[in-house]
Amino acid sequence: MIDESVPAPAQPPQTRAPAKNNVSRDVRSVPAAKATPAKAPQAARMPQRRKSVAGRPKLFVLDTNVLLHDPMCLFQFEEHDIFLPMVVLEELDAHKKGMTEVARNARQTSRWLDALAGASGADIGDGLRLDSTGHRDAGGKLFFQTQALDVSLPISLPQGKADNQILGVVEALGRQQKARGNGKNATEAQRDVVLVSKDINMRVKARALGLATDDYQNDKTLADGDLLYAGSLALPADFWATHGQTVESWQQGLHTFYRINGPVVPQLLINQFVYFESPGEPSLYARVTEIRGKTAVFKTLKDYTHLKNAVWGVTTRNREQNFAMNLLMDPEVDFVTLTGTAGTGKTLMALTSGLTQVLDDRRYTEIIMTRATVSVGEDIGFLPGTEEEKMGPWMGALDDNLEVLGKTDTGAGEWGRAATSELIRSRIKIKSMNFMRGRTFLNKYLIIDEAQNLTPKQMKTLITRAGPGTKIICMGNLAQIDTPYLTEGSSGLTFAVDRFKGWPHSGHITLARGERSRLADFASEVL
Repeated sequence: MIDESVPAPAQPPQTRAPAKNNVSRDVRSVPAAKATPAKAPQAARMPQRRKSVAGRPKLFVLDTNVLLHDPMCLFQFEEHDIFLPMVVLEELDAHKKGMTEVARNARQTSRWLDALAGASGADIGDGLRLDSTGHRDAGGKLFFQTQALDVSLPISLPQGKADNQILGVVEALGRQQKARGNGKNATEAQRDVVLVSKDINMRVKARALGLATDDYQNDKTLADGDLLYAGSLALPADFWATHGQTVESWQQGLHTFYRINGPVVPQLLINQFVYFESPGEPSLYARVTEIRGKTAVFKTLKDYTHLKNAVWGVTTRNREQNFAMNLLMDPEVDFVTLTGTAGTGKTLMALTSGLTQVLDDRRYTEIIMTRATVSVGEDIGFLPGTEEEKMGPWMGALDDNLEVLGKTDTGAGEWGRAATSELIRSRIKIKSMNFMRGRTFLNKYLIIDEAQNLTPKQMKTLITRAGPGTKIICMGNLAQIDTPYLTEGSSGLTFAVDRFKGWPHSGHITLARGERSRLADFASEVL
């Protein structure tokens, strides 16, 4: 049996005992997807990665919940150093047992620590080089607490609590750095000591004590203030004046193509929609199909708002819905993400386009529908039956939309509608995400509903199930996240939208206007 215990430092601390039952410790956060160190697209957005004013690398003291949240966090701090208090190692050891995600992350963190300590030439006293395990982006060192520190905290903070012990370590290290910077024979300049924790209350306490602290943000696709990619761009009012002289146009089938160059091109991405609406001038609705250097090619869209282009008897009602339907009906687009508030038509459009391509075009063999089974309120408990029967109560949206589609064929009569309903249900399979691991879907139309409740790791698991000829539709409302510890910035849906933008075989659109009812629209705005 592999020994996963953390190597013990040479001199354990003697001024405080490790906390055994830390009920208040915030270590239950949903683990983030394991980041690949070779990819560091978010370095510019992470405040904890900025250098100090003096240009010296910072010293980051990690809380236990950061390690349990993301075992790869040890290698995400670039040139900065990391310090682990002894109580953090104690807590890691306490959480490594079990089959939960937190326990798995604790064991993986212990393995990384063991690998760093066992690397050639490793010296715990001098700090362990974080790039010794092949993570070249990590240029700092890892330090363990190997001796007792002179802690000076208010009497109101009990010393036996793990949170307060970590705060004491941060305070003592800060005083050491100040003394080093103020010393007459100082050989090193003072550097900042920063506590990194996912525990909001602990960060509040640290700020109250005058200690520098920050959240671990590597799991967040979008930082505060960033805007999620909308999938569409309004062309400026002077677009034709600034680009019209150099525009080339040609006809190919039912579509018109425009090749443009000018100041708008650097803002564009492949499969992004552009539109031009101005009083007294012809409107333009197109999709970017090609970008080469300083030129881009626009392709006009099929108008699904017109009755002759209705999909399974359903026409789109606004501009964004028409954009979405063009993505859903395009066989060259393998991955589509749809976001928007309640009642914008996400599920209905995905279902109608799927039925048309399965039953009429025979492009796919069947529709597979799944969703995150996260309750809005209290859990109702065990559900009897087969996998599909257990998923039934979660698929109320599917039944509601099938009822709408059943009413679109008014001339079929009652028997005809019943036969159509049976045919539709025979081509729709409801699957649970719990049993997706290891599967491969061939020529399927996969709909993932309520995708905002998925973690990036779960999203990756589902998308990588796609085999040849499979199309995946991810839908969700980022304003209605029910999974604890997930936010708009760390949701798997946000992760997928951000990572897939610009790929020639994917597309995204944010639906702006609700079409469910005036009551639902007003509730979305004011509640």
